[in-house]
Amino acid sequence: MVAMRNETESEEFNILSSKADWAWPEAISSIFRPRGVNLLLVGKTDDFLNVIRHRRIHATILDMDYQEVASLTMLRIIRMNFPAMPCILLSSKTPELLLGKALQLEVFSVINKPVDMAILLAQLNRLFIKRYNSHIFAD
Repeated sequence: MVAMRNETESEEFNILSSKADWAWPEAISSIFRPRGVNLLLVGKTDDFLNVIRHRRIHATILDMDYQEVASLTMLRIIRMNFPAMPCILLSSKTPELLLGKALQLEVFSVINKPVDMAILLAQLNRLFIKRYNSHIFAD
């Protein structure tokens, strides 16, 4: 039996993420590379805006603890310009205030750090099924 792929599964997927003060690119390579998903890492808010304006981005992952990207400000900008863009936040602290702002800004998910890669994979799978009807992150 030949598995049928839907149209979005042949599409190139781009995920934009803020850099982090830990081994983030190495940590997620096992999730992204085998699936052919492009991870675009940026270190500054201006770079983030430049990429999001010039490339098709399917989701963003923001590390709330990375100091060079003002993550809540970035999230507000994303919401103003790309209201349907799915966003996942990573944070070593998840106080009620952050969770409240995340809800207001319609964040898809907030994941505690250190990031459990199984949880990240499950959230990405849920996000891509819901938003793009794609099972690219399914195991």
